Amino acid sequence: DYIYRNIILKGQGKNRFLEDEARLYLRTTDEMLEDFKYLGKEKAKEVVVENTNKIADLLEDMKPIPDGTYPPVIEGSDTELREITYNKAIEIYGDPLPDIVKQRLDRELNSIIANGYAVLYIIAQKLVWRSNDDGYLVGSRGSVGSSFVATMAGITEVNPLIPHYICPECKHSEFIEDKNVGSGIDLPDKICPICRHKLNKDGHDIPFEVFLGFEGDKEPDIDLNFAGEYQPTCHKYTEELFGHDKVFRAGTIGTIAENTAFGYIKKYYEDIGKSLHPAEVKKLQQGIVGVKRTSGQHPGGVMIVPHDKDIYDFCPVQDPADDPNSDIITTHFNYKSISGRILKLDLLGHDVPTIIKMLSDITGIDPLNIPLDDEETMKIFSSGECLNPIHEFSTMDIGTLGIPEFGTNFVRQMLRDTRPTTFSELVRISGLSHGTDVWLNNAQDLIRDGIVELKDTICTRDDIMIYLISKGLDKKKSFQIMERVRKGKSLSDETLEYMRSFDVPEWYIDSCEKIKYMFPKAHAVAYVLMSYRIAYFKVHHPEAFDATFFTIKIADYPGDLICQGLEAIQERMQEIKDMGKEASPKDLSTFSVLEVAEEMCARGINSSKVDLEKSDALTFKVLEKGFIQPPFRALEGVSDAHSLAIKDVVENEEFISIEDFRKKTKINKNALESLKNHGVLDHLPDTNQISFL
Repeated sequence: DYIYRNIILKGQGKNRFLEDEARLYLRTTDEMLEDFKYLGKEKAKEVVVENTNKIADLLEDMKPIPDGTYPPVIEGSDTELREITYNKAIEIYGDPLPDIVKQRLDRELNSIIANGYAVLYIIAQKLVWRSNDDGYLVGSRGSVGSSFVATMAGITEVNPLIPHYICPECKHSEFIEDKNVGSGIDLPDKICPICRHKLNKDGHDIPFEVFLGFEGDKEPDIDLNFAGEYQPTCHKYTEELFGHDKVFRAGTIGTIAENTAFGYIKKYYEDIGKSLHPAEVKKLQQGIVGVKRTSGQHPGGVMIVPHDKDIYDFCPVQDPADDPNSDIITTHFNYKSISGRILKLDLLGHDVPTIIKMLSDITGIDPLNIPLDDEETMKIFSSGECLNPIHEFSTMDIGTLGIPEFGTNFVRQMLRDTRPTTFSELVRISGLSHGTDVWLNNAQDLIRDGIVELKDTICTRDDIMIYLISKGLDKKKSFQIMERVRKGKSLSDETLEYMRSFDVPEWYIDSCEKIKYMFPKAHAVAYVLMSYRIAYFKVHHPEAFDATFFTIKIADYPGDLICQGLEAIQERMQEIKDMGKEASPKDLSTFSVLEVAEEMCARGINSSKVDLEKSDALTFKVLEKGFIQPPFRALEGVSDAHSLAIKDVVENEEFISIEDFRKKTKINKNALESLKNHGVLDHLPDTNQISFL
């Protein structure tokens, strides 16, 4: 063991702790007696054997982490959840509720309340409502959208009922049993037969059992995506709900990875002048991989301690980076070791809610009022022609550049292969793109070989359970098969024979066997709902879309280049392409921004130059049709701090020269040169001195 310790210590630069022989290890009884033999045989036995056992006998049995679960308590949460969900359901579907709505709501509520999960729903409801009140949408993650109670509580906008029409005026409803309709959004428009009002369309046909199981006893996991800049506010509100001393950031432990272990071993033996056979290196790696390297914190996870307990009942705590002045305190144990004992909330920061908030602010459009069946928006998922370009550009075949979840090269290729035309097909593509070994060497081959169509492939974990039940398999057995497949676990020979006995085709079984991880349908629907709204802005409000996209990607925005127009952008793109594998990560990030800039210019929209009076500090603006106004931060060498200082001086102080400007803004030489080279300061003299010559 001391060799392992030496390798790790040397790799981490802690040479003063190196050992020249094995000293730190658990001794056997004989070794201990040998070490204490100077006391004499009888005394050594008393010290080593008898006294240690006496001390052990005095200790009570205890567990570092107690058994059982200890959720927080919010008085009246059961009643509150029932009232909130029923009131919302009646508001949408009318009173009395349609049977299908009432039965689903009652079944879920009874299961949730009976298993003690109502408090989790109420916590999530309070956090989401607070964010919405402050102007930020919240995206749901995971399977929470499978729960109609979560929908009616306002936790998620995903409606898991079967596709249906609902009249916003008289509450007339029509539920569609046709399994060929994957989403209510895809239903044709229809007028209410009662009051002649246009019917709303909703429902994505997601079974509740995916979330809580057929017994309703599967612990719910409600993960939420908040706007990145709103995340600290959300965490602070959690402390208001439960108390500062009851909310802790979820701690993580980073361990030594295989490549890191190899580097440590190589460095250690190079320094002592020895070479090792690869087999010996492999053996040493096995002893080092997984050893604790550092501690950290989950990006959005918080642990909630119930009011009648203390955090020390479950684990110690620590300050991040051992900083005692930090406002953040994390659990010392890895959160996974205690997440089954106390509640963990995933309150993650995400770009998408931020993007939608920015788009709404620029255009004045309420994102919740965007039509999710807009034909022009749907077209960009299969073609770029709907963007109405006036010049050719390199990605004209698909119009989803810059759209979250659909803008990567990988997903754009999926769109080329499938050419989706419906919302439900977008959901299937989202599921395929987030799974592991679900698309590549699996569904993609099945579609290309003409064995099945997109609608028949396994795209989300829900597909497996629903399909197997439709083939006649036992519901609980179908759920268990789904759970194994989605986690990448192999199916037993007995299970495979059971599936074959119900005529499950071999291609389907083979597809299940290849899958390593599967996305839940509710998560895919939630992502597509958000992405579709952003796509709507791209089609109908392109300047707002471009301004928002570049604000989010400001760190990679080459401001001096993009304002030169389409030809300059395309030249730089070709230069990066020609670099091949020599292109740096920074070059590749810039290329992604240039692709969207190329598309923007091809649509007849241009970037103005940075302007002292018109530019914002960090945010792109839309001041006129056909142009976006870049901020000071768009220029290389001008940091966030510089940009904020410049904006503050421009708005609140007067300056008569470049010299005066620099003194008041306190920007450095590089930032000043960048502004001068771009022409931002052309109207100012260099100094305050006046020449009479």
